[in-house]
Amino acid sequence: MADGRRTSLIRSFSSMPHQRKALHRQTSSPALGLKGHVAAALHAHVDGKTGSELQVEVDESSLCHYAVVDSPRRRIANINLVARHPEVYEPCDDSFALVDALLADKVHLLERQPSLCLEVGCGSGYVITSLALLMGEGSGAQYIATDISSVAAEVTRTTLRSHGVEADVVVTNLVTGLEKRLAGSVDLLVFNPPYVPTPEEEVGVEGITAAWAGGDRGRTVIDRMLAIVDSLMSSKGLFYLLTLTANNPGEICQIMKKKGFASRIVVQRSTEEESLHVLKFWREDVRDISDNGNHSTFSHSFSSKFSRLAFWR
Repeated sequence: MADGRRTSLIRSFSSMPHQRKALHRQTSSPALGLKGHVAAALHAHVDGKTGSELQVEVDESSLCHYAVVDSPRRRIANINLVARHPEVYEPCDDSFALVDALLADKVHLLERQPSLCLEVGCGSGYVITSLALLMGEGSGAQYIATDISSVAAEVTRTTLRSHGVEADVVVTNLVTGLEKRLAGSVDLLVFNPPYVPTPEEEVGVEGITAAWAGGDRGRTVIDRMLAIVDSLMSSKGLFYLLTLTANNPGEICQIMKKKGFASRIVVQRSTEEESLHVLKFWREDVRDISDNGNHSTFSHSFSSKFSRLAFWR
């Protein structure tokens, strides 16, 4: 976008200290929970602006910059229309980071024209709904969302209906029972896993705990997913994974590299409680066209990149 047009359309929060302070007060409120942070207020601000959307740009350091731009139609789910239930994890900073990663890659996703999009662990339905809105009605894509919780599945269906979009919502553990249907067919996979390090016995329990309990290093459920990703993904498939620093994202990327996947960081974000990274994976024999239209493969060492981020926590 030309600088002149950018100036006329974008109201940048990064250049408005008083706005950041006000937003911090909003995100510190009990209503947003312990994990609330500035992204929540940014998304809420966009939801309150008719005909606006949140624009996310990634700079050379993989850091995200936020702005509100005029738009004839919303491109992500309206936070005020997302269904709620006390046993279902509500959209929070990790949910927003994942959607921001999809927004940052929007042009690339539209160019790829995915036929089958899958979200594992859909929770409230905020992410799968945002993805469907982002891709648009004319994309022709099929959307599938899974969750181990029947309550979460119903909440997701409600969120989808409230936004006028459709997806097949299935109650299952990851993709159990869908392996044959999905084998080699998933063009876009999104996963916000239970990533918080907890005792192993908390993994997969009933209720909302299952949404965050990740076992040893927060990797128990993540590793289960990594073991089956290769069999699910199509030749042009993209996989977006939300991770915590404690999950050792660098090691995750090495595991995926051995399976033939290249990787890069799409979004990285730090809060008082955690440091989040949205990782993007694609098959190494398929070039990634996502940075200003330039062909790129992952060329930086994740170990060195994460060492530079050590101060994050």
